[in-house]
Amino acid sequence: MTESWMNRFFLPCPFKHFTGIDCPGCGFQRSVLALLKGNWLESWHYYPATVPILLLAVFFLLKMKVRFPQAENISKVLWVIAAVTVIVSYAFKISPLF
Repeated sequence: MTESWMNRFFLPCPFKHFTGIDCPGCGFQRSVLALLKGNWLESWHYYPATVPILLLAVFFLLKMKVRFPQAENISKVLWVIAAVTVIVSYAFKISPLF
């Protein structure tokens, strides 16, 4: 990835600083930056859960302004998709088998 001025604003991960191990959220900032640049595959490589998390955030913002008939069910499904994506991608990241 080409260095950009935005890289200077990345927040350091305290979990990784103290343990030396990536946390379940490591890569999110780089992934969002890749999305903003239009690099979907690069974004997926950095952090697969970025798109589900952003969809969840957008849904909750919309839900505050617009009434959805099945809002609770949609919320639950989006939470499960985001959580499973985070857990599975983290398991792959820290597993010595992959």
